[in-house]
Amino acid sequence: MSREPRQRCAPLIPQARGGRAQRAVYLLLALCAGALLLAGQPLVSTARSLTFHFATLQIGALLKGTCYLAEEIFHLDSRHHGSFWRALSTCFPLRWHGAMLLVCGSAYVALLGDGQPLGLHLILASLCQLLILALGLQKPSAVEMSEMSERSKQNVAHGLAWSYYVGYLKIVLPRMKKSMEEFSRANPNLLACRKTWKLHILVPLSCDVYDELEKADSNIQYVTDLTETTLARAGTKKRVYKHSLYAIRDEENQLWHCAVEYATPLQSLYAMSQDECAAFSREERLEQAKLFYRTLEEILKGSKECADAYRLIAYEEPREAETHFLSREIAWHLRQEHHEEIAVLEGSHTHTPSTALDSADLNLQISVSDLPQPLRTDGF
Repeated sequence: MSREPRQRCAPLIPQARGGRAQRAVYLLLALCAGALLLAGQPLVSTARSLTFHFATLQIGALLKGTCYLAEEIFHLDSRHHGSFWRALSTCFPLRWHGAMLLVCGSAYVALLGDGQPLGLHLILASLCQLLILALGLQKPSAVEMSEMSERSKQNVAHGLAWSYYVGYLKIVLPRMKKSMEEFSRANPNLLACRKTWKLHILVPLSCDVYDELEKADSNIQYVTDLTETTLARAGTKKRVYKHSLYAIRDEENQLWHCAVEYATPLQSLYAMSQDECAAFSREERLEQAKLFYRTLEEILKGSKECADAYRLIAYEEPREAETHFLSREIAWHLRQEHHEEIAVLEGSHTHTPSTALDSADLNLQISVSDLPQPLRTDGF
């Protein structure tokens, strides 16, 4: 068995954000409440200040909605199906802000006792909120925008991942095993490891996709095409889906064979970052590429029909150009699959002991060095 190549650095794919921000809110809320109790202020004045601040926040939300409504009334037909009420409900979440304003206003009036008219308080609160809106101090941060997009699944990456799955992978992956089996029967020596009978999908986080893998790495050579799948799709008769088989030469000059191709939606991300009209920066492209990988991984994990028919290979290209980086990356995954198959075979032998051999014979046949080594975790 060939030895492992040098240490492999797996790319850092961000996980979905947890509820730590919300828990931090609760913690800070408890600390503030404790500090307020320790301050020893009179209950009435504290309640008056608290209800006033709540009312101010609700006034700000209503003023902000009014400003948005001033724009939306010019788009009633195109955006709101001609319904003024629909436009009003999108600008004002009345069931929450209206009720909060009513409760806070009523409480404040009941506790009012500083001699200043209520109207002056409302004018000052409105002035402060409008100044905040005018100066843009309430704009969501980059983290908030990212979290909202991810939760609502409205990122570019989500759309590309779902399109790639529904329009391509869901069609070809269920047929992958059959194509590999047909090829293996005709060429039994090339695809001896059944664990590699899957589509290996390259996900370069740089989105740098080569149309010919040989140009990306000379240790990758085209062998042949697998059996074509022909379907009628979206008005196109006999649309052809096919995969190419490649020979991968590793650092020890050993040949591995597998079906491999790039995730084509990454070409769209790269093209968007090069087009001024898309206003898509390199940093945004990297973030979307990582989110594309994570979303595609989640989709495929939940797809029973695509199970064990694919392997995602995400990687970050090194800063210093390496001639055979890509072939080494693919070979690492193929070697892992080979180890997995050996581990399964060894496990089946362990659970089916033979009575024809005694323990001495077994010790002679299986040595510790021949056993599969533990699989490394690669961060996926």
